[in-house]
Amino acid sequence: MTVSLPTVDQILNIAGDVGLALSDEDARSFRSLMRGPLESYARLDQLPEPRLPVCAPRDPGYRPDPADNPYNAWYWKTDIRMPRSGRRKGLLDGKAVAIKDNICVAGVPLMNGSALLEGFVPDVDATVVTRILEAGGSIAGKAACEDLCFSGASHTNAYGPIRNPHSPTHSAGGSSGGSAALVAAGDVPMAMGGDQGGSIRTPSSWCGIYGLKPTWGLVPTTGAMPISYSMDHLGPMCASVEETARLLSVIAGHDGWDSRTIPAKTQNYMKALGGGVKGLKVAVLREGFAHPESDPDVDRKVREAIAALRASGAEVAEVSIPQHYDGPHIWTGIILEGAAEMMIKANGFGNNVQGYYPTGFISAMAKGYATRLDDASATVQLVLLLGEYLHRQTHGTYHAKAQNLRWSLRAAYDAVLADHDLMVMPTIPFTATEIPPADCSREDYVTLALNMQANTCPFDVSGHPAFTLPIGKLGGLPVGMMLVGRHFDESTLIRAAEAIEGQGDWMKR
Repeated sequence: MTVSLPTVDQILNIAGDVGLALSDEDARSFRSLMRGPLESYARLDQLPEPRLPVCAPRDPGYRPDPADNPYNAWYWKTDIRMPRSGRRKGLLDGKAVAIKDNICVAGVPLMNGSALLEGFVPDVDATVVTRILEAGGSIAGKAACEDLCFSGASHTNAYGPIRNPHSPTHSAGGSSGGSAALVAAGDVPMAMGGDQGGSIRTPSSWCGIYGLKPTWGLVPTTGAMPISYSMDHLGPMCASVEETARLLSVIAGHDGWDSRTIPAKTQNYMKALGGGVKGLKVAVLREGFAHPESDPDVDRKVREAIAALRASGAEVAEVSIPQHYDGPHIWTGIILEGAAEMMIKANGFGNNVQGYYPTGFISAMAKGYATRLDDASATVQLVLLLGEYLHRQTHGTYHAKAQNLRWSLRAAYDAVLADHDLMVMPTIPFTATEIPPADCSREDYVTLALNMQANTCPFDVSGHPAFTLPIGKLGGLPVGMMLVGRHFDESTLIRAAEAIEGQGDWMKR
């Protein structure tokens, strides 16, 4: 691709768009000044581009037939593993892992749930994919997800809704709905998810599996499509606490391509298993309960699980953090303009971030926006329209203020965690909602996609690790409890989750 010198008319058109008054003579002058900088672009065309490693051979796999994909949870199926000659035993030896379809697997189609990326095939493996393969795991395929991940339910995927294995008429949750449904259905023991507002924890809660949003910066996002640089997380979604500890052990840690991982501090997550909760100080967050939309029976189930923690030797006390109620507002202030500027207007990956830029992915996004934006979900279109409106009206000042307020929210949680080992609350205030009909109103479509994040999105803002675990069912639908810990202290959450896992008759009611 060669960048040609703009014509005088093109320069005048650009000047008009940005509000700059130029004469024809001015435009000719600027055109002359542009020759020098564009020589650098000509040189860039000649330089070889570094690429992320692809460590295992593979064929492209296939799109499964509906009969073999009853929950629409697979986007693509594969069987990728290290060759026997290069294979070594690791924590994931013999484990099949599903990869959320916003994460690159070289040679395997990536759609990110969206018509905008239909037909795109990346040429790199994300860092987490390489780490899984090197630890002995196999890549079983790509798990379907929501349209560009802009939904907490599971009805915006371009190929149709992802269904909950516990009740196929209900949502699997989003945006990592396919990952949760595949684990819940027993197709795989573990999957990779992504989380910017609750997208690991919501589907894990609604599908009755274990889902851990790690501390921001612990797990590299290199090779995964972002939404907002300051809130992007990748993490494990698994059938058990032990599987979660295994997968986290493999994917966590500094990655030279991702500057967010510079402060990453790993722990021995496997050693945390069996640690129990005796002596742990547990804070029950008052503001995590009794939201206007809360189901009182969900609150009751969570309090039963908290009682089980106390019975196992934990010290339990209720705390109040009024700022928790402002978390969703701060999150909205960051995510709307952040996503519109970085993910939509900047073709997926933004700029001015020190990290790896998959140029083929960026080109595919640009083409999709230019040709298929009308095919995007209403949630994507809403973010684009509202994010652009806010940018034009407020010039980024509210986004900036929300970014500043995130530190106040983080400090409020840290103050409680200075005296307690973890906080607990319901993951989602209610159980899985029904999948809306295809002919529902735009208002219902969007509301059902975004109405469940009161307890999840604040911790994307603050960056604290948050782990949802299943604690039983109501009306046949799973209920999740969320544990929130200190930054880079996932081990304590694993200890507490394992103490709850499989406990008592109350788990079966």
